[in-house]
Amino acid sequence: MASRKKPAAAKEAKPRKASTSKAGGTAKGGRGKEGGDGALANQEREVQATAAAFPHNANKATEYGREGALDPPEGAHVDVQSLVGASTLSESQVSAKAGARAASGASPTTEPLDRVRVDAGGERLTTNQGVPVAQNQDSLKAGLRGPALLKDFILREKLTHFDHERIPERIVHARGSGAHGYFECYRSLRKITRAAPFQQDGKITPVFVRFSTVQGARGSKDTARDVRGFAVKFYTDEGNWDLVGNNIPVFFIQDAMKFPDLVHAVKPEPHHGMPQAASAHDTFWDFVSLMPESTHMLMWVMSDRGIPRSFRMMQGFGVHTFRFVNEAGESRLVKFHWTPRLGTHSLVWDEAVKISGADPDYHRRDLWEAIEAGEFPEWELGVQVFTDEQANKFSFDVLDATKIVPEELVPVEPIGRMVLNRNPDNFFAETEQVAYCTAHVVPGIDFTNDPLLAGRIHSYVDTQLSRLGGPNFHEIPINAPIAPVHNNQRDGMHRQAIHRGRVAYEPNSLGGGCPFQAGAAGFVAFPEPLRAEELRGRPEKFAEHFNQATLFYSSQSDTEKAHIAAAFRFELSKVTVPAIRERMLSQLMNVSADLATEVANGLGIGEVEPAPLAIERVPRPEVKESGALSLLSHPGDGGIRTRKVALLVGDGVNGAALAAVHAALKGAGAMPRLVGQRVGPFTTREGRAMEAEASLENEPGPLFDAVVLPEGEEVVQALIGDGRAIEFVKEQYRHCKPILAIGASSALLQAAGASPELPDGSEDPGIVQADRPDDDSIAAFVDALSHHRHWERETDPPGV
Repeated sequence: MASRKKPAAAKEAKPRKASTSKAGGTAKGGRGKEGGDGALANQEREVQATAAAFPHNANKATEYGREGALDPPEGAHVDVQSLVGASTLSESQVSAKAGARAASGASPTTEPLDRVRVDAGGERLTTNQGVPVAQNQDSLKAGLRGPALLKDFILREKLTHFDHERIPERIVHARGSGAHGYFECYRSLRKITRAAPFQQDGKITPVFVRFSTVQGARGSKDTARDVRGFAVKFYTDEGNWDLVGNNIPVFFIQDAMKFPDLVHAVKPEPHHGMPQAASAHDTFWDFVSLMPESTHMLMWVMSDRGIPRSFRMMQGFGVHTFRFVNEAGESRLVKFHWTPRLGTHSLVWDEAVKISGADPDYHRRDLWEAIEAGEFPEWELGVQVFTDEQANKFSFDVLDATKIVPEELVPVEPIGRMVLNRNPDNFFAETEQVAYCTAHVVPGIDFTNDPLLAGRIHSYVDTQLSRLGGPNFHEIPINAPIAPVHNNQRDGMHRQAIHRGRVAYEPNSLGGGCPFQAGAAGFVAFPEPLRAEELRGRPEKFAEHFNQATLFYSSQSDTEKAHIAAAFRFELSKVTVPAIRERMLSQLMNVSADLATEVANGLGIGEVEPAPLAIERVPRPEVKESGALSLLSHPGDGGIRTRKVALLVGDGVNGAALAAVHAALKGAGAMPRLVGQRVGPFTTREGRAMEAEASLENEPGPLFDAVVLPEGEEVVQALIGDGRAIEFVKEQYRHCKPILAIGASSALLQAAGASPELPDGSEDPGIVQADRPDDDSIAAFVDALSHHRHWERETDPPGV
């Protein structure tokens, strides 16, 4: 038999020593730099070196002719270093669920998620049955030019798997992004709940979080005006708890009976399948204009909350009222709030539209890159805890999902923090297959009689049965708890567990009575007393629809109010049936006559009468204004970490000045990026090369939080002559972002129509001009950037 041949590439490619990465740390490293520039640079070097070991496909010539078909060569390969094979630089973040990175060449089958992480480094290609594949380039034929043979099981297995690589997407929340992390409890809450994450000071619980948009399909854009899902899976030592919420604390409807109607109305219209990822169309506004209970939610969605700057910069809410239950069986009502450390920040609509074209993965990329860089997103979990007696005295019903409990009535108490410190290894296996269900609670967390929550308890489980192929979706690794699972459930599609013995029932004696019920140590439903008739309806308190919509609007800043009016104006301008516009305006009249009139004027509609109320005697609201409802009330920690800043560059630029600004921004935690008319090197005024990482074409202005305009007559004149540069500066100015203009670049400001003065004649605090970037000017720019936006610059319509 002919000896096995070694391809040239395999001989030339000599294994290199594995490099040592500085990545490391523990699960509690909330702001570590494990990803960091050093690890990124090491990875780039190792990837480059590995790729360079394959100057050409040494096996290509063997794919033709009889000899290669009879005696195919071993595939060209080199030893793969750890950073080359890494899906994510954050894989060093270890938890009881995520585990550690896969060992090189290993295919583990036990322990946490490690058991399903596969590294193919140094391993032969096989079929799914482990059969080595001799040649992976051609199908089996009867002769080199003959027909393909049905018995080619390798081809059929490969194609069959490919044909089934996609599963049905979620009906809503189809487009999502996920990350691993942990929850750290500040202090024990044993007095009010026996829920596992809250039992000890400093207790750590692994989590997996999925953020999402609601309306769009899996392949839609990130920056649509929409509700954002905020779902947290706690892998507790007493089982999985899924806190499945949104970035808005209320919802459109009060009863789950209306959920299919809502989704059918907001989804693309069935006759032509448009629009995608948008509520600005007839059927949605037809529905909500006939559902006055939706008005409060509409105020939130039409506010800047509907277009967040980043998943890392938005709040999360449990939406419903839940129960805390302690070991004595005593219950208190609770509402959950997530607040980001970076503060709550948003996009503007013009910016969101342009970002969706330039980078539809904007939020997904932002989350991934922050974690890779070691800038771990963090949220504080707060709770509003109150008694049933307190709730009964409110003018609204806490079981009504269209209502909040104002913080003036029940303050939010911080109880812990959540840090996301590890990206998934595989998007499909983790982010796409993760299954959240509101039915997943642990002892100490219980439901209330919220009629929307009751429907979700059923619907989410039912959805996962269909989407993930059967009742065993809990055995998919990302869904599997870290707590032991023992019950008498057997069989079903895709069953993974192999149970010993013949007992699959309870009670039993043949199995020693096992598994046995846990008694009081297990989940015991709170014994809420019930005595009522069976009927279809809602409590009278549910009939008041506008008090809290008015509360929300009244609590916004003038800028936020203007954005709400503009959002309603835009959305309703897309409605083609005038009667629907007028009906919606009549609902807004019950919120604010000023708001309704402003929207009506923008649509060319005259005076509109308020819609009739569903209740004769409107209860007096306890709170008429709540500062916590404005995005501006959560500015964050005041830093500029992870803010993306463009530094325009070109031939003749003052390289020393730009380098000084770059270093200062990077030192403050921002992400400065050199942007030129093209990518690649430019020659500075000092005669040195300065490399543009991005271009005006591939990373336009809306993708950045601020811009630095360069010093140097040659580069400034080149940029003034480039319409893309003018548009870049215009968009930064129009979107109220900070601008630093150095030396001669003030001419670029002027060419873009960006005035250093505000409309009222005062100085624009978001524009810093300096002959050279000294400590004072850089500090002023950093301060301007820490404020995120300078809304005092904004006009409607925009002047630039």
